[in-house]
Amino acid sequence: MQTWQIVVLIILLVMIAGLAVLYFLGKKAQKKQAEQQEQLDAMKQTVSMLVIDKKRMKLRDAGLPQMVLDQTPKYLQGSKLPIVKAKVGPQIMSFIADEKIFDDIPVKREVKATVSGLYISSVRGLHGNNNKPSEPVKKNWRAKLQDKIDKLQEKAGAKPIK
Repeated sequence: MQTWQIVVLIILLVMIAGLAVLYFLGKKAQKKQAEQQEQLDAMKQTVSMLVIDKKRMKLRDAGLPQMVLDQTPKYLQGSKLPIVKAKVGPQIMSFIADEKIFDDIPVKREVKATVSGLYISSVRGLHGNNNKPSEPVKKNWRAKLQDKIDKLQEKAGAKPIK
């Protein structure tokens, strides 16, 4: 065998071993996530709350209980999470929202949320219209240029050409 064939064979074996390790680690992580989702579903409650504020902030700056910070691995304490501050009954609490629903949570509105511990998994509006305002349509460069031309013509006293 030539040396380049040996090198290619060794690289191929290393890649196959790496894929096998990733496969088994992925299956293990998938089982762990399924167990955690089961626990969340078993503990969920529907709570009426007034959302005060929502931000993406670091875990240690979020005002969560010390027990939560102690249980979190050190390398994750600096990562930013979707945090919701809400008034539940007479007290103000900090919650961790699901990434999927964080953008849908209305601020300064009363909502019914499905909560499991400090984790918000879903939100429904309670009072008022919860429709988000439609996003403005982005203009292409040609439309922006035409708007600038129209403004300059108005300043100069000429009528815009349409």
